[in-house]
Amino acid sequence: MIRFRRIVATLALGLVAFPLLARAGMDHPVLELLPTELRSPVADKLAKAGDNGTALINAIAEAPADQREAVGFLIAHMPESDLKTLGKDYLLSNVKYAYLAREATPWGKSIPKELFFDHVLPYASINERRDDWRKDFYDRFLPIAKECPSPTEAVKRLNVEVFKTFNVAYHATRRPKPDQSPYESVQAGFASCTGLSILLIDACRAVGIPARMVGTPRWTDNSGNHTWVEIWDHEWSFVGACEPSKLNEGWFVGQAAKADETKPNNRIYATSFQANETYFPMVWKRASKEVPAEDITRRYTLRRKVTFKIAGSPGEITVRLNGKLVAQDKIAEATTFELPGDLSYEVLVVRPEGELKQTVKLSTEMDQVVEIK
Repeated sequence: MIRFRRIVATLALGLVAFPLLARAGMDHPVLELLPTELRSPVADKLAKAGDNGTALINAIAEAPADQREAVGFLIAHMPESDLKTLGKDYLLSNVKYAYLAREATPWGKSIPKELFFDHVLPYASINERRDDWRKDFYDRFLPIAKECPSPTEAVKRLNVEVFKTFNVAYHATRRPKPDQSPYESVQAGFASCTGLSILLIDACRAVGIPARMVGTPRWTDNSGNHTWVEIWDHEWSFVGACEPSKLNEGWFVGQAAKADETKPNNRIYATSFQANETYFPMVWKRASKEVPAEDITRRYTLRRKVTFKIAGSPGEITVRLNGKLVAQDKIAEATTFELPGDLSYEVLVVRPEGELKQTVKLSTEMDQVVEIK
């Protein structure tokens, strides 16, 4: 306790400077405020932050204890350009309102931590200008979201109200650039599919709904590229931004079903904030590797309805693919998800009498039933 008080007192007095970090490395006191697994990646990123390192250190030190890990997560995974430019107040406000949304919405507390960190906390989707949108969008759209019983219903409303509120519409040529930030699109009044997606994603994140950008560099018929949105409601579902419809519908469904996973230019990718070996291909900045991504082509080419069944008392079912969460829900006797076929999943059912674990290899059949024993 005495050691911790000394750390806090030192930080509060402003005596911790960035050069000290470079000399002390992993022994820097601010790192002791973070979970063990974040200390090394945060130390690596702070060493690259230049003169902005002090601001990032202070963001960690001044964050509320229950939000400090979130600040560390953002620093550990943010692009190098953000390390040198994003200030303490920007980060703390972003995290504060993400947590407020988590508390205020009917679904907020049920969102798995890993999805909250990777798809609610982030302040940007791709390389767009870093606008300070979080509080504004929270104030505007939380009243709408709180009236909805689920993320799915909230997204349906947001996909209308966001673009009505800001008076932004799609236009292929009248938008100034494809990768517009939220307020750049608001100022222009027009946006590309990418700009529209950024607006909807930010609105979703502002009300505690995990959301990510999805796109392909080129359709297989060479008719162009496209960007859209996926949101989490027990599993990932897709929707076209500013294209009001039910989830998992839209004009591009047929095109996406023809994606070719043997050709990188014809695959479908989903953004992530965490570092990954795969990158989101930005057609306006083709050489960039600054936006991590997952290849999710099979979610569109081999999407299947899969019903999981159990015997005994109700519980919670979690489905993972290569360690990544792809579905989670309560289960009594059965529950159904839409998952890519021809892949192996790790399934866990947690019940009062114990856990059921099973590796399941799905076929390519359209409708499948799997018993977890």
